[in-house]
Amino acid sequence: MTGAATRNLPLEDLHKAAGARFGAFAGWSMPLTYPAGVMAEHQHTREHVGLFDISHMKLIEVSGPDAAALLSRACPLDAAALAERQSKYTFLLNEQAGIIDDLIITRLGAERFMVVANAGNAALDEAHLRDLAKGLDCIVNPLDRVFLAIQGPDAWAALSRAGIETGELVFMHGFEPRKDWFMSRSGYTGEDGFEIGLPEADARKLLETLLADDRVKWIGLAARDSLRLEAGLCLHGQDITPETNPVDAGLMWAITKDVRANGHFVGADALRAALEKGAVEKRVGLKPQGRQPVRADARLFDEAGNVVGRVTSGGFGPSVGAPVAMGYVSAPLAKAETKLFADVRGTKVPIDIHPLPFTQHRYRKG
Repeated sequence: MTGAATRNLPLEDLHKAAGARFGAFAGWSMPLTYPAGVMAEHQHTREHVGLFDISHMKLIEVSGPDAAALLSRACPLDAAALAERQSKYTFLLNEQAGIIDDLIITRLGAERFMVVANAGNAALDEAHLRDLAKGLDCIVNPLDRVFLAIQGPDAWAALSRAGIETGELVFMHGFEPRKDWFMSRSGYTGEDGFEIGLPEADARKLLETLLADDRVKWIGLAARDSLRLEAGLCLHGQDITPETNPVDAGLMWAITKDVRANGHFVGADALRAALEKGAVEKRVGLKPQGRQPVRADARLFDEAGNVVGRVTSGGFGPSVGAPVAMGYVSAPLAKAETKLFADVRGTKVPIDIHPLPFTQHRYRKG
């Protein structure tokens, strides 16, 4: 929001002590990089354990007899069908089936769910849920928690050493290991990992133990972005927006066939119409030729010089060893043999359409 004060993370003192360089993101002052630099931080997460402070994101508890009904109205989701501990990637849609936000919802009990909302949308999401909850017997309760992501192949071992066992928890499941704690096996890097919401005092104790382990390093927002881009994961506000529907975004895998056909969620009619019509444009992976990264907002051209799409996220992929990007192209052109070009400060950069993700996901699914 214009003119709104920038908010500081509860653990800002720890990031300053670690030598973080800060920048503004979604109304928050966030650690962008640490002294090792973005390339080293990125590779450390892929090889060992990256520790991310994601306290700018919001945990919202939804509870009560009508909690499942509220979430099934707000999202293209059958919340009542979720098993206890099961997490589901889903969306808040507007009446045009545009994506207000993408969320992860976890069932904690018969009448309790945890919603993880994105930072820039948290207040809007909460207001939207409260509005839809009118007349229903349920409570929408935003929680005051520090939120940490522990990501990478050694994440489980580092948590085990810190006294937190993760063995039974598999990808896209979550639970409450202690009072006022929420923990899920999920993340935004393509690696195995965990997200933990907990009170600040508990977080400081946990971090002291975790950071005593040489495998664990603080990772900033810049490497979080390159990791998620290589993993082909969307950033709301760039790759998906209230003007984007899940059909064009290639995210219909997140909506079951029964919900598509029979769900009574906000935007249901518009989504069914979009499905019937088919994608107008499609989200695709983009691999620029050469070493020049192509950034968000660059326009994409065909061989004749016609504008046929746009880049929504782009940068250098340290694990790929080359520039990587995502964007949208008109649906008939969304195939590997299409020749595309981007205009980068007056230079015509050839771009290949590339399958997503750029790096293989390494989630623990069983």
